[in-house]
Amino acid sequence: MKMLLLLVALLSAASAAPPTCYSRVLSLSKEITESFKELQTSKTADSCVGTLPRLYLDIHNYCVLAKLRDFVAYPGCDRMVEVSELKEKARSLYTILISYCRRDLVFLTDDCNALEIPISPPIEHSITES
Repeated sequence: MKMLLLLVALLSAASAAPPTCYSRVLSLSKEITESFKELQTSKTADSCVGTLPRLYLDIHNYCVLAKLRDFVAYPGCDRMVEVSELKEKARSLYTILISYCRRDLVFLTDDCNALEIPISPPIEHSITES
C-alpha cells in the first residue's frame, strides 16, 4: 500500500511541470492588459488614468519592448497605488523578456501600430440569434 501511494505521489509530481518562459510571459501580459482595462473603466480611477499610454500587449510583437519601457517611464499617476502596481508588473515583464526569456521567444512582427489599435476578438453568435 505504501508503495502504491509513493508511486502515485511520484507520478503526480512528475506531471506538474514548471511554467515555461513563454507561458509565464503570456500569462503576465494578459494579466497586465486586463488590469489596465479594469483601471480605465473603474469609477474610482483618477483623471490621470486617461493620460496614461495605451497598454495593449502582444508578446509576439517586437514593439512590446518599447511599449513597456514607455509605460513604465511615464511620469503621470504615480500617486495611484493601482498604477504603481501596474507599472511594477510591466517592469517585471520587461525584465523577463529581455533577460530570462531572451533566447526562448520569437517575435513574429514589429508592427508598432498594431499595439496602438488592438484587433477585437470576433464576437461569437449563438445559434438562437440567427
